[in-house]
Amino acid sequence: MLVGYMRVSKSDGSQTTDPQRDALLEAGVDEAQLYEDLASGKKDDRTGLAACLKALRNGDTLIVWKLDRLGRNLHHLVNTVHDLTARGVGLKVLTGQGAAIDTTTAAGKLVFGIFAALAEFERELISERTVAGLASARARGRVGGRPFTMTPGKVRFAMASMGKPDTNIGELCKELGISRQTLYRHVSPTGEIRADGERVLKKK
Repeated sequence: MLVGYMRVSKSDGSQTTDPQRDALLEAGVDEAQLYEDLASGKKDDRTGLAACLKALRNGDTLIVWKLDRLGRNLHHLVNTVHDLTARGVGLKVLTGQGAAIDTTTAAGKLVFGIFAALAEFERELISERTVAGLASARARGRVGGRPFTMTPGKVRFAMASMGKPDTNIGELCKELGISRQTLYRHVSPTGEIRADGERVLKKK
């Protein structure tokens, strides 16, 4: 089955999905299998895309007008297509810079492989620049890295919560706005404070 997704960035009426709709219908997508969003591609909560991805099944093909309608950025796009491929779902781009992408064909898979390689190359460049920047900062007597994401209040709340057997770690991290790794660096699974947590409390 062919499933279409379309998106415009503004919902004030200044942009319309009509050109995308026409192209998707011409490509063979049934009207009932069209999903849309009126939101910026940078937003995570695109309900239309979420519903579209959920509806896709093994053997289906997702069709988009242009590549930038689907992904927030190259990394998001690559991860999305890898997930689709793992589920047996193809991707076809109708026009624009990604028009050669059709993961249901060998040639299309090759083109997407180039996109994935470029994404990996970009990640490596960013990593190299970050390492070089930190080394340069240390050479000048500055300490690099992110500031603490934990506060004394967060540490105390984590200590109290971790000591309870019914605490959901995922929900706790979400409430504190931190990762599991950050949580465990500051507080043990039993609620005991660790070295990083002690340093945060001393900074109050």
